[in-house]
Amino acid sequence: MAAFPVVAGPILFFVAIEQGQSFAAHAATAAILAVAGNIGFGIAYSWVSRTRSWFLSLSAGWAAYLGVIVPSILLEVSSLQAAVLTMVFLSLASRLYPQALPNVPSSGKPRSDVAYRMLAGLVLVLAVTVFSGSLGPRLAGLLAVFPVMGSVLAVFSHRNVSQPFAVGLLKGMVQGFFAFTMFCWVLATLLESQSIAVSFMMALAAAVVVQAVLMRRQPRPNSKGG
Repeated sequence: MAAFPVVAGPILFFVAIEQGQSFAAHAATAAILAVAGNIGFGIAYSWVSRTRSWFLSLSAGWAAYLGVIVPSILLEVSSLQAAVLTMVFLSLASRLYPQALPNVPSSGKPRSDVAYRMLAGLVLVLAVTVFSGSLGPRLAGLLAVFPVMGSVLAVFSHRNVSQPFAVGLLKGMVQGFFAFTMFCWVLATLLESQSIAVSFMMALAAAVVVQAVLMRRQPRPNSKGG
């Protein structure tokens, strides 16, 4: 799910309609920088959760996210520079997570978190869209990538399945952010010259292509013939 902008996409779309395409293009560039904050959230949550509760882990994750995006407010980079820096960081990010224990049995049937994810995503979309004019393009873009999905997934997995399972989910989200970064970069580039519809369709297509390529490159388990 990290590969597809299910929260940031609608925010940027409505911002483009309400505040203009140039505003949304700058917000998309800021959203690229916020990817590092999302990864920081996952890394902090993963390490703290080894010895602490989900609540303290979540607090540490949010603190890490803010610790990354606050300096980003002052960072002056183009969309291409932001994309390159983020791609390099994503290439190294998996090494920063703690090693998760494999094959941890579930303590029971986990409850569904879909409703909570939808509600949290809706609240963020409405909040950032409504206040985007006051926030400005950079802060609106940074907040558009607040780790809503990651927070809900991590907490529900941590509480209802196991801590190693939650860490595995957060670490697995790293690959999806390559496609998300491509989406934001294509969007930021095209919004300056193309229509909103064309820009979003091309950005989504780019994200799908990147994710498909990455999935094809994943090693598959060897099947032994009888």
